[in-house]
Amino acid sequence: MRRVTLLQPNKLVLGCGALAECKRELSERGFQRILVVTAPPIAKLAAPLAELPGVVVYDRIDREPTFAMFEQLLAEAQKVRPEAVVGLGGGSVLDVAKLVAALADGRQQIGDVLGIGRLAGRSAFLACLPTTSGTGSEVSPNAILLDTTDRLKKAVISPHLVPDASYMDPELAVGMPPAVTASSGMDALTHCIECYANRAAHPAVDLYALEGIRLIGASLERAVVHGEDLSAREAMMRASLYGGLCLGPVNTGGVHALAYPLGGEFEIPHGVSNAVLLPYVLEFNLPAMPERYAEIAVALGVPRLADPVATARAGIERIRQLIRTCGLPATLSELGVPESAIPRMVESAMTVTRLLKNNPREITPEDAERIYRSALG
Repeated sequence: MRRVTLLQPNKLVLGCGALAECKRELSERGFQRILVVTAPPIAKLAAPLAELPGVVVYDRIDREPTFAMFEQLLAEAQKVRPEAVVGLGGGSVLDVAKLVAALADGRQQIGDVLGIGRLAGRSAFLACLPTTSGTGSEVSPNAILLDTTDRLKKAVISPHLVPDASYMDPELAVGMPPAVTASSGMDALTHCIECYANRAAHPAVDLYALEGIRLIGASLERAVVHGEDLSAREAMMRASLYGGLCLGPVNTGGVHALAYPLGGEFEIPHGVSNAVLLPYVLEFNLPAMPERYAEIAVALGVPRLADPVATARAGIERIRQLIRTCGLPATLSELGVPESAIPRMVESAMTVTRLLKNNPREITPEDAERIYRSALG
């Protein structure tokens, strides 16, 4: 069995009132300069934190972050010289908050730290409060930015990006629109599935992955249709947490690698990109790990059939059903992706070797093209 390293925040708070707990912790630590990073539609949720002394609220992360957006925020942060950085929002907000906390001291630039293990450290206290349930950024060592020049998402991966504390308050997710609930939930599902059916899978991580899949299978549709259901919201926050805990030790595979060009070129939200491609990549991967995909199907609530392949195929159909009932697009054509873009997407996807190497089955450029064509619909 290979060696595995599990990283997580020193403090995890899950449940209603977690926001108030975060406020108490920041106050008790006596920080005098606190930067709260959030997004325009949810800036009002930061009001309790804004009551603390020395708080500056930056609420301009209004889409998946580019390098230019990050540099603008970093310049503002360096004026504040924060002792603590708090990310309050979805994955985009949390990713830039994590990077700002690490780079605000000016020792390194963003270009110095792209890739795995290049970040020298982090001096600012970092807390994350997710308002969506998908990326797992609230506990992961990953942060993603969009390079508009290369039209590709690029990652910084470092233990120093794991927050000091994460506060998962389901009340913060109640106002999340159904479409965002659906796409972020499918992102969490993709994390858990890809980390379970993975060349680098590990029993210590399998526990998180399967429980995340089970929670999403039982709760995602309810959270989409009944956004005020705190039980469903709490279950989805736990699923996002478990998916995020899988990302450091194992990480994702072919679905994410093939999804990155959709966000890079067409600015399709990450969760939507994953949802569209997920069934098609799983069909491609199925021969490599039929027993694992059967266990995924059972976790999703599918009855176990006599044959693992049949069980796994029923699981893929269950995923398609989830996509339909949650109102998400099922094909690339529905997203306006033209057939002419496929060669460019293949070329971009094949550069994401850090994820492709994890995929249960090798994906060649020809395989990637066939998957994209199938997903066109």
